[in-house]
Amino acid sequence: MKLHGAMTAIVTPFRGGQVDEPKLRELVDWQITNGIDALIACGTTGESPTLSETEHLRVVEIVVSQTLGRVPVLAGAGAYATDHAIALGKAARERKADALLVVTPYYNKPTQDGLYRHFRAIAEAARLPVVLYNVPGRTACDLLPDTVARLCDVPEIVAIKEATGQVTRTQDILRRCGERMIVLSGDDATCMPLYAVGARGVISVLSNVVPDKVAACWDAAAAGDLARSARIHYETLDLCDALFLESNPIPVKAALAMMGRIQEELRAPLYPMSEAPRAKLRAAMTALGLV
Repeated sequence: MKLHGAMTAIVTPFRGGQVDEPKLRELVDWQITNGIDALIACGTTGESPTLSETEHLRVVEIVVSQTLGRVPVLAGAGAYATDHAIALGKAARERKADALLVVTPYYNKPTQDGLYRHFRAIAEAARLPVVLYNVPGRTACDLLPDTVARLCDVPEIVAIKEATGQVTRTQDILRRCGERMIVLSGDDATCMPLYAVGARGVISVLSNVVPDKVAACWDAAAAGDLARSARIHYETLDLCDALFLESNPIPVKAALAMMGRIQEELRAPLYPMSEAPRAKLRAAMTALGLV
């Protein structure tokens, strides 16, 4: 199973307060047709904190069934309670997800040893490949390189989505773990620099809007053409910046709505994008011929 390359943390479209299943299926097909290597269902870009458990698992089912084995599907299974994360992981396995994306616990701020025990317990109980997810800007919890190296003794843990935005962090992990741990960029603005130091892909928000370009950027880097990868990266950098002018996934849902792909509907406490940043987003999209 390929757990590297250009991967999309796919949005969860809503209509009238409910998951818009037809639009989600359309998005899955569009992503795969445009070269994306894997899909992540129910990450935070998919508004997993606001989904009921029934909705969460239904989204996983839809993405798995629509994908039809064309690319791997990773299911979000993060929670601040280890038992809850284990339950989500087991349920995702039952629904034929290929792997899990497990974010560090948020709010309760466990120690590094607590993080090690948390991830080990989930991996051993769920019996699926696990991609660790470190995004301290959102969780107030930082999974440090020494702990990542310690987790290399858990066979099910195969990769880390590293979203500190620091190139040096990727270097530190690879220096400790070598080929044992796949590092994936979790930050679109720094994905290409991370490729240059050994990251093997990206779990992307940007690819919700321009999957072909995110895939091409990775493919060029994987082929050793860093100059072409950099050109594509800089082509999309203004759009990338605009997609984070407000909290994700507010701008990416606005962008997809401008393209006519989904309704611009979010779950409270997130609300549609305000006018000044929306104008900047539209300008970046117009420059790329997207609207």
